[in-house]
Amino acid sequence: MAEDQINDLSRFKATYFEECAELLANAEETIARLQDGSGTEEDLNAVFRCVHSIKGGGGAFNFAGLVRFAHVLETSLDALRSGRAQLTPHVADLMVRGNDILGDFVRAAQESVDLPSDHGHEVMDELAAITGGGGAQPAAKPAVAAAAAAPSGMKHWTIRLQPAVGLLRTGNDPLLMIRELHALGEVKVQADKTHLPSLSEMDSQESYLSWTITLDTDKPRAAIEEVFEFVAGDVAHVTIEEQAAPAASGAEGGGEGWGLFSPAPGNPDAPTPGTPIAAKPHPGTAGAVASSQGPVHTASIRVDLDKIDRLVNMVGELVITQAMLGQQTTHFSVESHPELIQGLQELSHHTRELQESVMAIRAQPIKALFSRAPRLVRDLSTKLGKQARLVMSGENTEVDKTVIEQLSDPLTHLIRNSLDHGIEMPEKRIAAGKPAEGTIHLGAEHRSGRIIIEVSDDGNGIDRKRVLEKAIEKGLVDKGAQMSDEQIDMLVFAPGFSTAAQVSDVSGRGVGMDVVRKNIQDVGGRVVVQSMPGQGSRFILSLPLTLAVMDGMLVAVGDERYVLPLTNIVESLRPTTQQARNLVDVGQVLVLRGEYIRLVPLHVMFEVKNAITDPTRGLVVVVETEGGDRIGLLVDELLGQQQVVIKSLDANYRPVEGISAATILGDGRVALILDTSALRAMGDRLPSIGTAVPPLALAAE
Repeated sequence: MAEDQINDLSRFKATYFEECAELLANAEETIARLQDGSGTEEDLNAVFRCVHSIKGGGGAFNFAGLVRFAHVLETSLDALRSGRAQLTPHVADLMVRGNDILGDFVRAAQESVDLPSDHGHEVMDELAAITGGGGAQPAAKPAVAAAAAAPSGMKHWTIRLQPAVGLLRTGNDPLLMIRELHALGEVKVQADKTHLPSLSEMDSQESYLSWTITLDTDKPRAAIEEVFEFVAGDVAHVTIEEQAAPAASGAEGGGEGWGLFSPAPGNPDAPTPGTPIAAKPHPGTAGAVASSQGPVHTASIRVDLDKIDRLVNMVGELVITQAMLGQQTTHFSVESHPELIQGLQELSHHTRELQESVMAIRAQPIKALFSRAPRLVRDLSTKLGKQARLVMSGENTEVDKTVIEQLSDPLTHLIRNSLDHGIEMPEKRIAAGKPAEGTIHLGAEHRSGRIIIEVSDDGNGIDRKRVLEKAIEKGLVDKGAQMSDEQIDMLVFAPGFSTAAQVSDVSGRGVGMDVVRKNIQDVGGRVVVQSMPGQGSRFILSLPLTLAVMDGMLVAVGDERYVLPLTNIVESLRPTTQQARNLVDVGQVLVLRGEYIRLVPLHVMFEVKNAITDPTRGLVVVVETEGGDRIGLLVDELLGQQQVVIKSLDANYRPVEGISAATILGDGRVALILDTSALRAMGDRLPSIGTAVPPLALAAE
């Protein structure tokens, strides 16, 4: 095989496995609705289509084990759709297990490893039992030469299905295709047994029959083509012909009255006789599927994330270049260089549109991640003997794809923690005056230019006394240390920390919550814990909206330049002596419309020289933190708003408290991007820290 052919096959396989991941996730989400009784008949059809698509692609790549299992699962789903089997709770659970095992086969094929020969056999046997070993095809009505007129809007089709040698070996079943047609309308089937050999010459893995099928349906041609999407042109010859509608009194001349081999009168777009159904391209093939009814354009294409990342980086460099040009021309007036100024304004506008478009490409709804949570809650609550329900909100909130990839493990651990340590046993909840069933809330929203994801429960809350005792026992905290409630709550994220009495497959190993904090910090986020004894706990994840570009306000502090996220800024002002005050044991505050706001001098935070130290001579920028609190940042002056490219400080240097990232300005200088929530925490420590807080010393704490 030529090298380019091998590369093409690898590319097709990679696309197939990406599609499988999406299909398996969709199937899991849909099965969950069927399990809790909120599913519909269309949900059952959707699961069937997912399995059918995975099986079809697997057959094309000759993944025998995958195809064999998918065929059994598909057959059982078809029995449920046709009413030959009932969707009982046991059967719904079986569908979940079947989807899991199908995922095992997909991953094994992707990693080119062999699963044990008996993998999934127990589930296969139970699935086969649903249909009594596969079930029988519904009795087909004999084809007739004439018929009465169909209701208005119905079309009449003749479909010829002639399997090629090896059809059955690809996992495709003609009987399932015929049952699919039954779901579209009234079907009449006539089998052609001309090529059926004697029993002694018959091969059970070959197909010798072909079928002529008439279908009355109001569905479009595309719905019929979809039934044969994985066989047409490859392992079967399929033709679909639209027939002329019969007269109301019947057709003269038997079969000729149906117009089986001619286009419908008055319909120049009708397909010509014998036109085969358009074959669906192999996974990874770009372009539209051509049919006799015109081109069907693809709604999306698949692009490697690396290519998008390179595009994002180039857009970032373009933003820096645009800022540099803008800075170099600040002394030009509109009167002296009107065309240049207009051109720069248009460049700025187009650059922003380009940046927003690129960011939209990377953004994905968080729904795909949230869809795994219902099953996790259901399975784990059953294992722990607890009752819990999951409430989700904000599933359509869009998040950068890189951020989504980092959220999978943290969300899993947080939900497990809520169930294991938060939600109480039913009898304990009833004794405390609570309903036996606990509630876990999983939500996402955009707030202050960041993504806020919350996992909360109405359980017992954090037992701070026990947490502190365990921390002292493990040497994480010195005995006799005085700690605030917030500091004690944050101990649950310490590596190796666990309050579980014994190790189980749910908790007790001291891993999990530290993974949460690490993964969130890796993408420039943070975790906040809020807990009320006896009422529950809230774990709030704050993440950057994008990892590339943001709107910021450039501020001067002495000889340094800092960037404040524009979405955090509430207002700026030069306070009077009555507004800027010093309070005992609190420090400097700003009195604004009757509200006391902590004043945080940035020159103290970062040891900046030659800065304005008197608030009445400088400017105070009031900013809002993620928790909704406000602080006032003392700066020398505002230098203006601009779009900045975010560069990771962690990756290029090391974490610095109070700083979320860095950027490159138009003049080539590096400016640090401020983290308002971290600055609030630093401001709270000012009275005990003193007059200067070296930033790198804080980073090492």
